[in-house]
Amino acid sequence: MLTIKNINKKYADGTHALKDVSLHFPTGMIGLLGPNGAGKSSLMRTLACLQTPDDGQMNFDGIDIRKSPDELRKVLGYLPQYFGVYPHMSCQALLEHMAILKGVDQATSSKQIVSLLALTNLTDVAHKKVATFSGGMRQRFGIAQALLGDPKIIIMDEPTAGLDPVERERLHGLLVAISKEKLVILSTHIVEDIENLCHHVALLIKGEVIDSADVKTLIAPLEGCIWQTHIEPEPDSGIKVLSKSYRFGEPSLRLYSKTKPTPDATLVETNLQDRYFFELLAKEQS
Repeated sequence: MLTIKNINKKYADGTHALKDVSLHFPTGMIGLLGPNGAGKSSLMRTLACLQTPDDGQMNFDGIDIRKSPDELRKVLGYLPQYFGVYPHMSCQALLEHMAILKGVDQATSSKQIVSLLALTNLTDVAHKKVATFSGGMRQRFGIAQALLGDPKIIIMDEPTAGLDPVERERLHGLLVAISKEKLVILSTHIVEDIENLCHHVALLIKGEVIDSADVKTLIAPLEGCIWQTHIEPEPDSGIKVLSKSYRFGEPSLRLYSKTKPTPDATLVETNLQDRYFFELLAKEQS
């Protein structure tokens, strides 16, 4: 169980990345959803003890993170959005090296590494240099190192970046399995990943928490107000265009309106992406 209260972080260039952020996360898969620049990575780095907040409180399972960051590091698995590797070390050797840094004994780490290489589909390339890996392979290596040491809290910043559809599906299955007994925080701007995997979601925009709840609660305010149509509403109609996509070259719009907005509009089921775009639009107009 993770609780953070009134966290602020302002960088030297004046960027106020986190603004009075307060969240409570139970065990399981937690989604942190927001656009690029929303402050997701800043929050992840803060939770991973890579930077100190300007003020506020952070507590995980009885650990005061600000006072005892090393205690959290002992039970933490972290996959940053971008990470480097030693150029001359193989996948196997680098995992062994990281296991030592995490304080995992050799007998335990040997078993874990074999299992993790299989889980991330890297067994066949275990003795190849990670520096030569493709983007997707390197991302899978990052996932393997994050799971070393059987951590209690796992923080993953854009974990599906660079993965093909098969790899992404495999990762989803792995995350669901491990989140049954651990806290897994998944930070991404891919709404579909969050909606499919997470039982609790926090919406973060411009460094502020807009809302935090289970998916059904988040989308409830828009129920009965989401319409799908092929017709653009009049600019001054007051109708909110949440998203516009194309199928076989034909436009399809999702609109927010309390009444039928266009003659061909069909009332559709609300999803998390609707709430996400609704909040982005509101923020832009404020």
